[in-house]
Amino acid sequence: MRNRRAALAAMATAASLALTLSACGQSGEGGSKEDKGDAKGGTIGIAMPTKSSERWIADGKNVVKDLESKGYKTKLVYGEDDPDQQVSQIENLITQDVKALIVAAIDNKSLNNVLQQAKDAGIPVIAYDRLILGTPNVDYYASFDNTKVGELQATYIVDKLGLKDGKGPFNIELFAGSNDDNNTKYFFNGAMSVLKPYIDSKKLVVKSGQTALNQVTTLRWDGATAQRRMDDILTKSYKSGKVDAVLSPYDGISIGILSALKSDNYGSGSKPLPVVSGQDAELASVKSIIADEQTMTVYKDTRELAKVASNMVDAVLGDKKPEVNDEKTYDNGSKVVPAYLLQPVSVDKSNYQQVLVDGGYYTESDLK
Repeated sequence: MRNRRAALAAMATAASLALTLSACGQSGEGGSKEDKGDAKGGTIGIAMPTKSSERWIADGKNVVKDLESKGYKTKLVYGEDDPDQQVSQIENLITQDVKALIVAAIDNKSLNNVLQQAKDAGIPVIAYDRLILGTPNVDYYASFDNTKVGELQATYIVDKLGLKDGKGPFNIELFAGSNDDNNTKYFFNGAMSVLKPYIDSKKLVVKSGQTALNQVTTLRWDGATAQRRMDDILTKSYKSGKVDAVLSPYDGISIGILSALKSDNYGSGSKPLPVVSGQDAELASVKSIIADEQTMTVYKDTRELAKVASNMVDAVLGDKKPEVNDEKTYDNGSKVVPAYLLQPVSVDKSNYQQVLVDGGYYTESDLK
């Protein structure tokens, strides 16, 4: 009888152990990565480029707000325009077992290894506004129609100068964004698709001779760098004549360009400030537009972009396909990344009230 009881006890213990091992196999690290349901309500890692731009500060806050409204926790980091720091930050987020990553890349080619780590850990990646290049480990892309941004900037210049009415010739100088940001080529190519016919016909003259993209980029979108280049152009190419227009891709660059122009006595006497474009509707530039300095900006409602990115995360973690509206354009060199593109809006002194204030992006007191 004793031996029979011992045998029964041993069988019960073995069965219990088998059940325990089975349960561990279902909920261990490997299993949890496959079970996306466990990720709902988990922590999402958000890697933004820098706090030196108010635009990225707003993006970070908006993404956090939208994800937390969906019940997720968040970890937001800023790389301060240092690609190595951003890589290290993303590595840390991966080790903290985030369930998804939203990444606005500083250097679009520096993330291949760390995104392979994310892939190996089963972590989906959303590229935020800046497409990450050279890796298959980008699941979706949330951005604006970046070619349209450049088209809006250039069309505004053409209309303001009256080129369609046969006016001209006018002098123009060209600026582009950072050479390590994939958006730069889309902004520039969109603008040049509008401007090039007038440059070819000599209705627009680039006195500096700098018309190729690799001649006009501005590393890290830095306003001080743009200011130095504009100073150099004015000194070398405008001993006679004046600048009538400047294609600027971003508000921070525009402020630097305007500083150089004002230092050369533009905006007073016989040299009015030229038409100067911009992008992002940053507060300083909207105030500059109201003060008749910067001429226009391209507004991109980053509140909506944050919603797109957080909706993508929520869909992926819920085993659903996120909504996309472009599955052809954004080839990162390794794959075509499915994208959702929002539409930008041209803003100047005539419509900033309607678009920015009435739209709730700024208040009247913000602009005073």
